[in-house]
Amino acid sequence: MKIGIAGTGAVGGYFGALLKRAGNEVIFLARGKNLERMKEKGLTVESEVETLTVEGIFTDNYEKFTDIDLLLFCVKSTDTVKVAEQFSPFLKPTCFIMTLQNGVDNEEILSQFFGQERVLSAATYIQAMVSDTGMVKQIGVPPRLVIGALDSHLSEKVNDITAVFNAANIITYPSSNILNIKWKKLFWNVTFNPLTALMEVKVGAIYDDEGLYQTALSICKEAIAVANAVGMDIEEDFYETIFAQGNLAREHHPSMLQDKWNGKALEIESICGFIVKKGREVKVDTPVLETIYHLLTYQTKN
Repeated sequence: MKIGIAGTGAVGGYFGALLKRAGNEVIFLARGKNLERMKEKGLTVESEVETLTVEGIFTDNYEKFTDIDLLLFCVKSTDTVKVAEQFSPFLKPTCFIMTLQNGVDNEEILSQFFGQERVLSAATYIQAMVSDTGMVKQIGVPPRLVIGALDSHLSEKVNDITAVFNAANIITYPSSNILNIKWKKLFWNVTFNPLTALMEVKVGAIYDDEGLYQTALSICKEAIAVANAVGMDIEEDFYETIFAQGNLAREHHPSMLQDKWNGKALEIESICGFIVKKGREVKVDTPVLETIYHLLTYQTKN
């Protein structure tokens, strides 16, 4: 399969490298020093079990993607509109776009550009970081994906892509209710990302401090209440699952904190603001999350 990677960071770099090693034709969108290093030395991924370096087409030219069959959208949610606008004139009509991004609002944005019948979505479970230019480090349990489509008629395409990813040794499952899955992943992100970014600590610090723990717990419960109010069928005690998952990632610096340290724009709106605003729409209060949201927003402006 001919696959494009929009955003060769931790997520795009990891999955793109494994897909390339498995024999797929992969084109990587990158820029700056990251692009220069990969053109010269390839893309290196260091995981718990191996280190691999792959060669490929590394470019900042959107026209190079005209013949791909699948575009993996791995840019930060803050760049979704800008990057979609850049790709829109060049992707062929039969190319599918799959978002591996945080949040549950990117699907709607991508549908506006490419049509819902071409948009796929993936819930991405991975602990990874860019350790150096052109280098990705993955830690913890093996990454996995759950993928699905907004259009129910695309179930066969979802199964085909699932097979491609599994053939690349990427644990992947299809889902007929991907937005429900993405909401559940959003609970993890909104519970741990904002607090760790604000306090600049690992996930484990939330478990080690009673005040942080109770704050995170309140945020998670507020998010679950909003999800149920907008029509997602989420168990009231699902926060127990989220905190069990978080406990497995105690040494992890979540993506929002990594972005803060690297001077990048934070995904505050997709992870925090979206839930706060949806809460207002459906008359569900989110006082704790809204407070953290305002603190982070102020901090990033000053």
